[in-house]
Amino acid sequence: MIKVGDKLPACTLFEYIDVETEGCSLGPNPVTLPDALQGKTIALFGLPGAFTPTCSAQHAPGYIAQAEAFKAAGVDEIWCVSVNDAFVMGAWGRQLQAAGKVRMLADGSADLAKATGLTLDLSAKGLGLRSGRYAMLVKDGVVKILNNEEGGGYAVSDADTLLKQIKG
Repeated sequence: MIKVGDKLPACTLFEYIDVETEGCSLGPNPVTLPDALQGKTIALFGLPGAFTPTCSAQHAPGYIAQAEAFKAAGVDEIWCVSVNDAFVMGAWGRQLQAAGKVRMLADGSADLAKATGLTLDLSAKGLGLRSGRYAMLVKDGVVKILNNEEGGGYAVSDADTLLKQIKG
């Protein structure tokens, strides 16, 4: 399992955006690690699934609500990563009004989840292998803070906890 001091592994996430920009189609667009992390401070949180109860009611909304506070604390971007496809993550982001606050990134094949060891097997509930619930601060690709829920609870990966740690 990934730990503080480790670099995030090389893999590709995907993003669907609502507004076409120069050089960037609506999607899905590849977001290649470590390129996308270079020179940036990222608050990255992973969760089991878009549109699921805790993820939709608490986890993602907390980061969206605190987006300005994260920027004020020196965070360049906030990333939400889930084992869903880019179209689902895009639709969920629209529903949550995440645009301009949190990037909704799809780990459709669970490549990042598996490579970091931050997985949650929800096969018994019909959901298959998912991302575990966690939050981390990543600077230039290196994990500086890692709050892993280990088992899917929701106690240490929330926006308030990570923000307090960053402000330290």
